[in-house]
Amino acid sequence: MATILPSPPKVGMVSLGCPKALVDSERILTKLRSDGYQLSPDYEQADVVLVNTCGFLDSAKEESLAAIGEAIAENGRVIVTGCMGREAELIRARFPQVLAITGAAQYEDVVGAVHQAAPMPPSAYLNLVPDSGLKLTPRHYSYLKISEGCNHRCSFCIIPSIRGDLVSRRPDAILREAEKLVAAGTKELLVISQDTSAYGIDVKHASWPWKGGEVRAHMTDLARELGKLGAWVRLHYVYPYPHVDRVIPLMAEGLVLPYLDIPFQHAAPSVLKAMKRPANEAKVLERIRGWREICPDIAIRSTFVVGFPGETEADFEYLLQWLDEARLDRVGAFRFEPVQGAAANSLPGAVPEEVKEERYTRLMECTAAISTAKLAAKVGGTLDVIIDVADGEGGATGRSQADAPEIDGEVHLRDAFVKEGDIISVLIEDADEHDLFGVPVAA
Repeated sequence: MATILPSPPKVGMVSLGCPKALVDSERILTKLRSDGYQLSPDYEQADVVLVNTCGFLDSAKEESLAAIGEAIAENGRVIVTGCMGREAELIRARFPQVLAITGAAQYEDVVGAVHQAAPMPPSAYLNLVPDSGLKLTPRHYSYLKISEGCNHRCSFCIIPSIRGDLVSRRPDAILREAEKLVAAGTKELLVISQDTSAYGIDVKHASWPWKGGEVRAHMTDLARELGKLGAWVRLHYVYPYPHVDRVIPLMAEGLVLPYLDIPFQHAAPSVLKAMKRPANEAKVLERIRGWREICPDIAIRSTFVVGFPGETEADFEYLLQWLDEARLDRVGAFRFEPVQGAAANSLPGAVPEEVKEERYTRLMECTAAISTAKLAAKVGGTLDVIIDVADGEGGATGRSQADAPEIDGEVHLRDAFVKEGDIISVLIEDADEHDLFGVPVAA
């Protein structure tokens, strides 16, 4: 006589915020899946819903509160986790029916809250998870978090108060995770943290056994070892410390993608000082020129804040001139927005909203012109492209080595009978401000 096993509870997940939060969501779901829980694709089937919040900007907080409200309205049994968990009183004041609230990276607490809210039946079938864990990204690319927290005290940022100081993962543990991801089909590893360049500082760059030798907890050593796994390796959130110069030869050798995501934030010395950021912008331009001499194909992306307290018109013009000389490949910009608890809120010289908007528009026009010219120069050449979407009828969309998923440009293809995750050579036929257009090179 067949034994009918009870169905295990189902968990729904709403994941907001940055890739670091996405990795947190993956870890939580991996643990819950290994505990026997099933995953629900919608509110209706879920026994409990997790909302992983973002709490960096006020606009992100409002988005998080809206997501919590929607989950409560649609399901009613909601657990809140993530960066906004530090504001539990605010969340409970708005949504007293929330079952539990935990902070960022508090994996055991949130899993424990799920166990309490939706207990496993005593004899539920336990489905084992794959070695690579559960992912919220497509199979062919994966985020690889190498540390938590940050030692910087930028005046506009509250990340250290949310996530604490830098805590680096062991390099052997990171490499084992990367190996499992690649074995499971990952073609691109996106290395993330709050400050990738600072990796290992907290453990004094100690070494751990690896493959019959040793590997240091250091950005360059880790990048070199990751590059040996056969996947694209993309570095995000890199502060321009001096040792970043030693990563550029790895890009020239093909071990690491020729791509650096560096959050410069501004260029005017007075603004950088008020932000409590490194302020030697001339040296940075010098180094960028040196990087391009070693690795001509390097793509540099960055983000900038306009309308920071005290930013004058002269400061903003300085930034535009700096950008014109730096010729960055990809640029994002934000209008300054006060964040509760940030030191910048008390700085004098608040910039009117209409001035912020005008400066934002001018900056984006400046960087769009640079991007247009740089992409036009690629027309007629060939690039390796990883396929993100394929319609099966010859249409496909992918990314070059200069493009990270969801934040940079895309390569749109015709006559491309490919599948997601393929890496192919593409002849570039056209370009616009942000994207490229091409056709696969015949084998």
